[in-house]
Amino acid sequence: MLPNVQQTDAADHVPVLAEEVRELLSIQPGETIVDGTFGAGGHSRLLAADLQGSGKLMAIDRDPTARSYFDRVKASTRGVQMRFLRGDYAVVLSQLAGNGVGADAVLLDLGLSSMQVDRPERGFSYATDAALDMRMDTSDELSAADVIATWDERELEKIFRTYGEERYARQIARGIVRRRSESPIERTGQLVDVVRASIPAPARFGEGHPAKRVFQALRIEVNHELESLEAGLPAAFEMLRPGGRLLVISFHSLEDRIVKRFLRDRARGCTCPPEFPICVCGHEPELRILTPRIVRPSAREVDHNPRASSARLRAAVKI
Repeated sequence: MLPNVQQTDAADHVPVLAEEVRELLSIQPGETIVDGTFGAGGHSRLLAADLQGSGKLMAIDRDPTARSYFDRVKASTRGVQMRFLRGDYAVVLSQLAGNGVGADAVLLDLGLSSMQVDRPERGFSYATDAALDMRMDTSDELSAADVIATWDERELEKIFRTYGEERYARQIARGIVRRRSESPIERTGQLVDVVRASIPAPARFGEGHPAKRVFQALRIEVNHELESLEAGLPAAFEMLRPGGRLLVISFHSLEDRIVKRFLRDRARGCTCPPEFPICVCGHEPELRILTPRIVRPSAREVDHNPRASSARLRAAVKI
């Protein structure tokens, strides 16, 4: 995660894989764009410019602070009809699709937004001591501190292993339960201390921060991120008009596997067994994959924006 810096501004926020996003979505004047994870608005600002003053952009985000960034982007954009919808993108996309709203391009930039990481008080960062929160929607009831305080050892181990792919999940879960029996774990710094104390000494100095995977797992669990992705992809596809483009940027293998599987299944034609002489299933491909290989940021981009290093992009067009 990024160190604490000044509040992100939509005008200077650097979106990941920006040129690749613009090229693959190939926005034309008059089209309708849906940015399902608006964040600080970096991608939306560029895509709105590609509309050249004619078209629509719908911005979705569950974080209430995203509205102020949207207002700034809207104020600097002329001629484009823009609308902000607050909520989980999976829910909002499903509602839009159910109401017959169509789109020519849908973008999902998953994971954390700069506006969340850059604010220590949100509790997402292991680099700064703050209240252990991690809620993308601050009106949600469950926080990371609640999970740490109330879940039993087996449940903690499961989310660390499943969502964080943490090798020492059992030891860390045991350490948390032991520490909280002595005093509450309510701050990010306290959790980092428990993780460090629970793993072997060599692992404390390996690749990356030792608490990175635990924080990732908690964030995914608190915000139901994988559930949203599983539900949001079909809703996004349903919204797309023929020729519409779907583009997803993920930041870890759990997300990318879901996206890859969804695109592969929708791009598949006949599903009959190989021994069948002719097709009897009648199944036709529903989309064409635009990225046969995963797209990653260039070394130059990573040097300029280290946050982009783990980004993985996949895109497809609806047939």
